[in-house]
Amino acid sequence: MPRQYDWLVVGAGFTGAVFAERMASQAGQRVLVIDQRATLGGNAHDHRDETGVLRHVHGPHLFHTNSQAVFEYLSRFTEWMPYEHRVRAMIDGRLVPLPFNFASIEACFPATAADRIKDALLAIYGPDASVPIMTLREHREPELRELAEFVYESIFRRYTLKQWGMLPEALSPAVTGRVPIRTGYDDRYFQDCFQGQPREGYTRLFERLLAHEGIDLRLGCGLEDLGSDVRYDRMLYTGPLDAFFGHEFGHLPYRSLTFDFRRHEAARGQVVATVNYPGDESFTRITDFGHLCEGKRTATTLAVEYPEHHVRGENEPYYPIPCDEAERVREAYAARAAECGPGVLFAGRLADYRYINMDQAVGRAIVVARRAFGGATACDDHLSEKLA
Repeated sequence: MPRQYDWLVVGAGFTGAVFAERMASQAGQRVLVIDQRATLGGNAHDHRDETGVLRHVHGPHLFHTNSQAVFEYLSRFTEWMPYEHRVRAMIDGRLVPLPFNFASIEACFPATAADRIKDALLAIYGPDASVPIMTLREHREPELRELAEFVYESIFRRYTLKQWGMLPEALSPAVTGRVPIRTGYDDRYFQDCFQGQPREGYTRLFERLLAHEGIDLRLGCGLEDLGSDVRYDRMLYTGPLDAFFGHEFGHLPYRSLTFDFRRHEAARGQVVATVNYPGDESFTRITDFGHLCEGKRTATTLAVEYPEHHVRGENEPYYPIPCDEAERVREAYAARAAECGPGVLFAGRLADYRYINMDQAVGRAIVVARRAFGGATACDDHLSEKLA
């Protein structure tokens, strides 16, 4: 006899798992979560490897948010290891703090030029400001244009070309605006109020999210693999938007990644977790996972990251490419998605075709769940209203 569910959730990443937890725990719904991967947590999946570190299989995931509601919600399912991410860039053989700040300026410019640039930044933007590099390139002050051109040529242009396969000018400001110059010495990569790593790892967090008795989980199961033993009333789809509609309007472009995981015979392999390489190397960055988890070890794992074009069926679609051409195709699919009505909902990085952070995925999933249940009082109003 077929098993009846209120919801089928396609995708066991943050969007799918949080939505399933909300619908099961707050709305009393029966939910089946499926994922074509054999592992839980989408791109945030991790596991403890032979060195003892929590290896992030699909690249480093750093949790940060300014949303107290999102932080408090996830804290129901994990304890946190205090952690503030720091990044260095290898420039002319030196490790320079990123985002570019006053310490970076002092490392890359002669003392008198550095003082002149810092004074100009403070006079125009004040302390503790974050100014996009592309904005500074157009500034009337020669000191600021000099700084912007240096950062653009030595870091931004080459790194972007490797990461995205195109120059910064071809990308949406949503991407280029993520790379600021800061007017101060704060070398944290993120300045959000809440930062940390799940103490037992992301996979354990997902296990707890989906532990509700109203949730069933099938890994290694795609939408096309469901047989006649499953029936459901509604669906939340978090997979690639174009794939759902059989690529009716063509393929949405993505960037993909490959990782070379290397054992390093010391507790730390780098001075910080991530070092970016904006030069002629074929890779973009190296992450030392020893920084991202607790415990004493004699070895760590490094991940060398190589961006590449996404080829359907050969590698994973990691990053939607935010450019004008892709946006036109996305809009066509979004119109088709709207025609599906309330029976099929679309949300998540791939289904929305948006470059989003983990906390944004969590917040959106909570709000989508509340609206799917009609905003009824059972759906944790206090939490949902803070995120609406």
